[in-house]
Amino acid sequence: MKLQDLLGNTECVEQVGSLDLDITGIEFDSRKVKKDFAFVAQRGVHVDGHKFIDKAIEQGAAVVVCEEMPSAFPENVAFVKVVDSNKVLGELAAAFYGFPSRKMKVVGVTGTNGKTSIATLLHKLFLLQGYNAGLISTISYKINEREETASHTTPNALKIQELLAEMADEGCEFCFMEVSSHAIHQKRISGIEYAGGIFTNITHDHLDYHKTFAEYIKAKKAFFDALPKTAFALSNIDDKNGLVMMQNTKARKLTYSNRAMADYRCKVMESHFDGMLLNLDNQEIWTRFVGLFNASNLLAVYATALELEQDKDEVLAIMSNLQPVQGRFETIRSLDGKFAIVDYAHTPDALKNVLAAISEIRTRNEQVITVVGAGGDRDKTKRPEMAKEALLASDKVILTSDNPRTENPAEILKDMEAGVAPQYKNKVLTIESRRDAIKTAAMLAQPGDIILIAGKGHENYQEVNGVKHHFDDKEEIKNCFGIED
Repeated sequence: MKLQDLLGNTECVEQVGSLDLDITGIEFDSRKVKKDFAFVAQRGVHVDGHKFIDKAIEQGAAVVVCEEMPSAFPENVAFVKVVDSNKVLGELAAAFYGFPSRKMKVVGVTGTNGKTSIATLLHKLFLLQGYNAGLISTISYKINEREETASHTTPNALKIQELLAEMADEGCEFCFMEVSSHAIHQKRISGIEYAGGIFTNITHDHLDYHKTFAEYIKAKKAFFDALPKTAFALSNIDDKNGLVMMQNTKARKLTYSNRAMADYRCKVMESHFDGMLLNLDNQEIWTRFVGLFNASNLLAVYATALELEQDKDEVLAIMSNLQPVQGRFETIRSLDGKFAIVDYAHTPDALKNVLAAISEIRTRNEQVITVVGAGGDRDKTKRPEMAKEALLASDKVILTSDNPRTENPAEILKDMEAGVAPQYKNKVLTIESRRDAIKTAAMLAQPGDIILIAGKGHENYQEVNGVKHHFDDKEEIKNCFGIED
């Protein structure tokens, strides 16, 4: 592709060198640059790409896109100065891959909790309706049923456009993707033309990155501010920031709620361990999901399907057969009648929601034993809050390790213990080894008791000192229960 065509409508501050160049690829990592590539120098969280411009040229870069021009300009290399390299990377990638988001309907899902469930269930629903569809989620990237393990909730701008291009080539009419606050703030979703956006909720998370809750809200809101008027903006107004998200959007505004008047409404009629009966848009439907938070997720799935012009009766029929997403309220029953629930809940609000779902079902004749930790190198302020939420709705709590990364697990557990009020100290155990913590919960449990193992869900690793070791909560509790796959 010619450089001038690649730049298209990109706003350039200054240009040096010829724009009549054939560009064979785009890269932001100088180590991956090849002959006749365009190198985009980004200012990242940890690394400034401008320091590697010379390296990119050595590797064969024909053009350098940057925010700061160098002092000297090598021959046969074009330089393009822009205001925001992060934003421009997405724009260039979209142009290089032929604007793939224009060839399908892309729906983004953002919020603290529920993104993975909603995006994954939408993907499954549309496949079952006979469509070709793509998925970009925390767990995996999918093109129809073909799957690639995810590296990030929302990948970098180049990877996104590459995935969308593959989806377009395979005839995908829809793509459902999680949109993280990091991705919005870092402009990783630049160059995508969305058909719709969904807001789930916003609670205590990622303050290690955003610093304040106001900045976290601002990042989420920026996604809706950028939606075109041809798109829809679907927001959960059970969250107090649900209407805030839509204040400045040009998109068509729609609301959903389990509690208030909204465009789409849902009510839980019955709850059991194997599912719940919902009144969804004045239609009763049995689902295999549990908890008010899942009722909200299913309502968002239903509303989105209808906004994408799907048949209501067909959508409801398929929804009644959908299964919970991997690592989201997955239940395992021992031979002697103990229940274990493995869930990804890793924020105070998500933990509160899962425990509330258990509370809706339990008879009060059994114990709830919660195994929970907090990740290292992440928002420290939520650690005592995690312990508080676990204690409020559990009979016993075991504080343990959860991906300490480069931090000392004992120090993380001290932070969590700060959330234990004096009256609760007698029902808390601190066991650093996650394996031992799960074993202890299984030993303490009696038939009928419920063990919640929270924080990791679908993850099959434990990251210690920056190294990932195989560890799967589901495997561990099955071993304790004597269950073979």
